[in-house]
Amino acid sequence: MTVNLEVDEGVGTIRLARPPMNALDIATQDALRAVAEEAARRDDVRAVIVYGGEKVFAAGADIKEMQAMDYEAMAVRGKALQDSFTAVAAIPKPVVAAVTGYALGGGCELALCADIRIVADNAKLGQPEILLGLIPGAGGTQRLARLIGPSKAKDLIFTGRHVRAEEALAIGLVDKVVPADQVYAEARAWAERLARGPAVALRAAKEAVDAGLETDLTTGLAIERALFAGLFATEDRTTGMRSFVEEGPGKAKFR
Repeated sequence: MTVNLEVDEGVGTIRLARPPMNALDIATQDALRAVAEEAARRDDVRAVIVYGGEKVFAAGADIKEMQAMDYEAMAVRGKALQDSFTAVAAIPKPVVAAVTGYALGGGCELALCADIRIVADNAKLGQPEILLGLIPGAGGTQRLARLIGPSKAKDLIFTGRHVRAEEALAIGLVDKVVPADQVYAEARAWAERLARGPAVALRAAKEAVDAGLETDLTTGLAIERALFAGLFATEDRTTGMRSFVEEGPGKAKFR
């Protein structure tokens, strides 16, 4: 398998394993979707890390494979390509991308599917598809603009330039920059903390933010209100409030 799911103490690591650069060919895209859907449905996975290894996250699509495709082939394949990335974005649990080395093209688009991005100080990110006479096709034009705003997104997409870690942090493309040998450990610490949290409330929080961004404020508030009220029917809410009253804040142990 070119994509694996490793589960340990509530944390599922989706590991890309197609050396040397984790090029995202069709087989890898399909494997990514299957593994993401598995992580979404498994009760023993409470938080997720997407990781390409110590040297590289993913350097993009398999260009040789794409070169052989014509319009008809990509018109058929395009939705499956997007669906494989959307499966990661749709995981109803906290997801962190642990990025080392290159995250370009499809690699950058995959990182955009996470809730946060922790990157190595030597990482380079970008959407260089324009240099191939293309545009991003796995969500880059949409998720990147929503994350960093349309002007900054257009700069990266129009020029195809690579962004170093510090600039990526400054424009909001990534959330934390750490030494390269600490990337996975930092992502693991974040995931472990949330894996101990209230799973249903975390699911609701993610849904409220993501769904709210796709609509107007009034509708977003209605989404939030319904999810907020629904949590009053959960064991986690009972546990959290009882612990707060009896022990003080931050001491609840959720199942």
